[in-house]
Amino acid sequence: MKRRGKRRKILTTFLKNKTSLVGACICVAMIFIAVLASWVSPYDPLKQNVYHRLTPPEQSHLLGTDEYGRDVLSRIFTGTRISFFVSIISIILGMAIGTGMGMLAGYAGGKVETALMRALDIMMSFPDEVFGVMVMIVLGTGVENVIIAITILMIPRFARMGHAPTLALKEQDYITAAKSIGASDSRVLIRHVLPNIFGEILVMSTLWLGTAIRLEASLSFLGVGVPPPTPTLGSMVRDGVDFLGIAPWVSVFAGLAILVSIFGFNLLGDGLRDITDPKLYAR
Repeated sequence: MKRRGKRRKILTTFLKNKTSLVGACICVAMIFIAVLASWVSPYDPLKQNVYHRLTPPEQSHLLGTDEYGRDVLSRIFTGTRISFFVSIISIILGMAIGTGMGMLAGYAGGKVETALMRALDIMMSFPDEVFGVMVMIVLGTGVENVIIAITILMIPRFARMGHAPTLALKEQDYITAAKSIGASDSRVLIRHVLPNIFGEILVMSTLWLGTAIRLEASLSFLGVGVPPPTPTLGSMVRDGVDFLGIAPWVSVFAGLAILVSIFGFNLLGDGLRDITDPKLYAR
């Protein structure tokens, strides 16, 4: 009964937060579009038609066409799928590797902690886009390499999230008791430390999904992300820059898709942060 009451309070808190509900609806809609892009796209996003080049929004092309006569709406749907796939995989990998590194550094202490955290500090000293471009220059373009680049950028964030709480938790009595009965370090970290920090990490991963989407779009805009002809939101914005004066819809609608995606995940993350607030359970 007590657990059921906590669940009801969590749900009530979330439902009362209107901005979080808006964020959840936006995220669900964008994920729906990403998953079903091949079915909901009215046209083949790669098919060119020079006779309909730079057609403004109309009944047959709701968001117009680009310089090659390709349907902008269909390309946005496919670009959203690419962005979400890259961002979600990057966040999952970054969370797993970064959290593990942060927990290891905090639990081991000493030279291990110093070496790991200083290396991560050096990585974080570079602006995200600059570091991402450096990685892409080394690896080359491609979906897999974009995932690797964004994962590397996410690792220091999650490592810091896992490091500080582990420093405090390893001094708790139940951790000492677990070690006194012979529990291995890996068991202590997985069974006792990770469950206590996972909620906060999950919340931040939702917020950083928006950051990952922005990074993917930035790399594609700079021409070092997913190579053409695969449509991505960032490359669509870049392709439309030369036509802003006569065909602004090519860039504007792709930019709005990026904006709405990031906005939705930020709102959702704020809502999740509210329901994981310890003060909620103290009342």
